[in-house]
Amino acid sequence: METRRLGRLGHQSSVLIYGAASLGGVDQDRADASIQEALDAGINHFDVAADYGEAELRLGPRMPEIRDRIFLATKTGRRTFEEAWSEINRSLERLQTDHVDLIQMHAVCDLENLDLVTGKGGSLEAAIRAKDEGMVGAIGITGHTAQAPSVHTEGLRRFDFDSVLTPLNYKLSTDPQYAADYAALVEAVQASDAALMTIKMIARRNWADGEQKSYDTWYRPFDEQRYITAATAWLLNGHPEITGLATAGETRLLRQMIVAERDRSGLTPEDAASILDEVQDYASPFVDMPI
Repeated sequence: METRRLGRLGHQSSVLIYGAASLGGVDQDRADASIQEALDAGINHFDVAADYGEAELRLGPRMPEIRDRIFLATKTGRRTFEEAWSEINRSLERLQTDHVDLIQMHAVCDLENLDLVTGKGGSLEAAIRAKDEGMVGAIGITGHTAQAPSVHTEGLRRFDFDSVLTPLNYKLSTDPQYAADYAALVEAVQASDAALMTIKMIARRNWADGEQKSYDTWYRPFDEQRYITAATAWLLNGHPEITGLATAGETRLLRQMIVAERDRSGLTPEDAASILDEVQDYASPFVDMPI
């Protein structure tokens, strides 16, 4: 699997980042099998969050074996120093490690939340303390809405975040305002040599009211290999600024995403876009939920 430099952190991260939201509601056996599938495919970057149900607890038992083989990131969604400090310590306990490589300010999707995170007594102060004490190696910011790129650009003005995790897929790129906001974020990220990672690559549309949810994702994902491969090719082949993309929050889709990463070399971004244009109900969702 291709690896890319994780900004100034220097880690050579796999372009597929294991989205451990997929472990939030599964048992340990299913979690272990999915984690092993990722490792066998060459995935060396794992991304989890305190808010992902039992996901940290499912990852924890594997840490004694794999901790020195992976880049480990988690997130805090709390907004005050005290709450975030407590949650970061709890995450380390649940993950069975004394440090993570990256702590991310989770779901910073609007300026109101950015103010809470970066203001006096906000959660960023807890992350800085954790970094100073060797509990975390770096500090990042994430978000999941249409406003995320512009909010993250403002975030980089306020603090020198080491990484940004923001939405991007082909459908989003066709929205002129989103494309402009994303371009401004890329410029800011490159100026600071931060890492830029993305989510919602295989998001197809929101679940319809009353629709039976066939996957544990907060949106209806692409599940046909042709479209997953096209979405992956469009993103990775056409966006060298991206260091990696998080896999969907569903263990049953991991294998298809691994296949897509392997097979994407045969598609140009333009070819991939043409394939995705075939999908009549392709409408990227914006929900304030992870991955």
